[in-house]
Amino acid sequence: MAVDQTASGNNRASGSSGAGRPRRRRIWPWILGVFAVAIILLVALWDWDWFIPLVDSRASSALGHKVTMQHLHVRLGRTTVVTADGVRVDNPEGFPADQPLAQIDHLGISVAVMSYIRNQVIDIPLINVDHPVIDALAHQDGSANWTMKSQSGSSSSSASKPPRLGLLRIHDGHVHVVDPKLRTDMNLQVHTAGYRDPDGGHIVVTADGTYAHQPITGRFIGGALLTLQDRGRPYPVDLHVANGPTHVSLEGEIDQPLTFGGARLKLVFTGPDMALLLPLTGVPIPHTPPFKVTGNLDYQNRRIVFDKFHGTVGSSDLEGRIAGDAQSKVPDIKADLSSQRVDLNDLAGFIGGTPGTAKTGNVQQKQEIAASKTSGNILPDQKFSVPKLRAANVHLTYRGEHIENKYVPLDNIVVAMDIVDGHITLHPLDFKVGTGSIDSNLDLQPSGEDLRTKADVKFRHVDLSRILQATHAFHGDGVLGGQADITTTGSSVASMLGNGNGGVTMVISGNGDISALLHDIAGLEVGNAILSALGLPNRASLRCFIADMPLHDGILSMKTFLLQTSEARSIGRGTIDLKNQTLDYSLTTRSSHFSIGSLPGPINVTGKLGSPSIRPGAEVVARAGAAVGLGVLLVPLAILPTIQLGVGEGACTDALQKTEAAPAAPPPAAVPVHRRHGPQRKAG
Repeated sequence: MAVDQTASGNNRASGSSGAGRPRRRRIWPWILGVFAVAIILLVALWDWDWFIPLVDSRASSALGHKVTMQHLHVRLGRTTVVTADGVRVDNPEGFPADQPLAQIDHLGISVAVMSYIRNQVIDIPLINVDHPVIDALAHQDGSANWTMKSQSGSSSSSASKPPRLGLLRIHDGHVHVVDPKLRTDMNLQVHTAGYRDPDGGHIVVTADGTYAHQPITGRFIGGALLTLQDRGRPYPVDLHVANGPTHVSLEGEIDQPLTFGGARLKLVFTGPDMALLLPLTGVPIPHTPPFKVTGNLDYQNRRIVFDKFHGTVGSSDLEGRIAGDAQSKVPDIKADLSSQRVDLNDLAGFIGGTPGTAKTGNVQQKQEIAASKTSGNILPDQKFSVPKLRAANVHLTYRGEHIENKYVPLDNIVVAMDIVDGHITLHPLDFKVGTGSIDSNLDLQPSGEDLRTKADVKFRHVDLSRILQATHAFHGDGVLGGQADITTTGSSVASMLGNGNGGVTMVISGNGDISALLHDIAGLEVGNAILSALGLPNRASLRCFIADMPLHDGILSMKTFLLQTSEARSIGRGTIDLKNQTLDYSLTTRSSHFSIGSLPGPINVTGKLGSPSIRPGAEVVARAGAAVGLGVLLVPLAILPTIQLGVGEGACTDALQKTEAAPAAPPPAAVPVHRRHGPQRKAG
């Protein structure tokens, strides 16, 4: 019985164990079912908007501006597409809080996941931007709302690979730019087109509004975003801009545009005045007459190069090469320019004058030229801007092979000019005149709003026949020599000469015939009738001409002014007031021999430099009246007032000795002149 009971107990235990195992097997399907349902519910109820705070935070940290978005969508796959709706980038502090810096209706970014898994490279084959709107604002102090400052203290490893970008598609983009410092308010319309092109299309930007307080319109067509990072593929550029009356076009290709590897661009400038190029180039240029210049734009050794350019400025041609440092804080410009034919009127803007002529100047310049003729002022009075002079360092060499101006007795011009921190040196500024030259060195140092100026001018073997040739009426031979030494301070050429001190000394020695009208060289417009009354013949042989004129506080006085010919001697006295641009001058001529038929006495020249009044003095008038009266009574007695005794020719030697002993412009001390390597004057 005991055995049976034991067996019976074992059987119950065994039965109980067998019943438990099937119950555990039935639980596993329930577990799998619950997990599957959970996955289905997660997929069905998943909302990518849950990640918006994280994405907003990362984007805000990267840009330094608060970034928000309304919705976030992700389409998973080998190429995952992330789309953000209602993206907004807020303005920084100090700019309108109710107006965002940027808004984008839809921003889609495609990411090639497998590329990152295999090569750890972020591959973005497509960026799709739908209706971006940007309001770019700047303040007068230069601060701008588009300045991006990262708020993150960490930075990515320098060894990490940059993202690989593909296509960029922009639909209906709009950019509004307001910058009071640049006097700019313009709108840009941006979109991409030509998606079927092998490169993935191109970007198109059109502009209108105002730039530098001038109306601006423009159109830019550039290559696709994909070509920006392709080092072996040049980036195409086609730009046309009209800023006021100035037009600029730029066409060609850029190598490696992200690192400026080089360029092959054709640049064309046209307009009424090169000074208007300042907002477009950042380099101040003096006023010029209308111009058109075409050349090649390149980038070489960190310098922007405008090379092999040619064109016209007014009635002058211009060619050469200009290079500028693209990375220096203050632009450093080196220019090597030349002209085959140059009209000095076209260069008047470089000394503060009105460039061009009544035919070649623009409308405003023609009006200024007409006004200057009416005023009688001839000295340029436009002020030099010291801040503009300091805006760029310039090293210029210029050579004008042939000067075209029938009223200027100059043959060519050679200039080497440096502007460093507003300090101007011209070494040299030389003109060739026949077989001689006029050589100058100038130094202009900024002093507040003025320029402290030192000018040294030498007249070396200047050919008198070349000077007279410019009059197209008079002939003669001789050699002119002398010097001018001027120190002054002022903000324009007119104010500098009006404050000047120093002097001018010139001497002419002659041989051969010279017209009796040589007195016109002194700036006189004496008629034939007056000269005939003075008893000067049509031809006379030049003995000497001496002009020794001290300059004190802008007053040029006549210490010595003597013209000696074989027939007469003329002596000048008086002053020229350069501050008021007026003269008070008299010229008295005496016959060198016993003569009958002349009316001795002074000829007075007064008034404005540009329109002097020329009248015979009281002695000439009285003698002429007496001659007429006596001629009525008794014709033979009419010759008595015209009889002169010869004064001889010794005064020329005496005056020359006095001038050489104490000239108004003494020779400067023997200080070596350091001339920068520049263009040299050709022989002959």
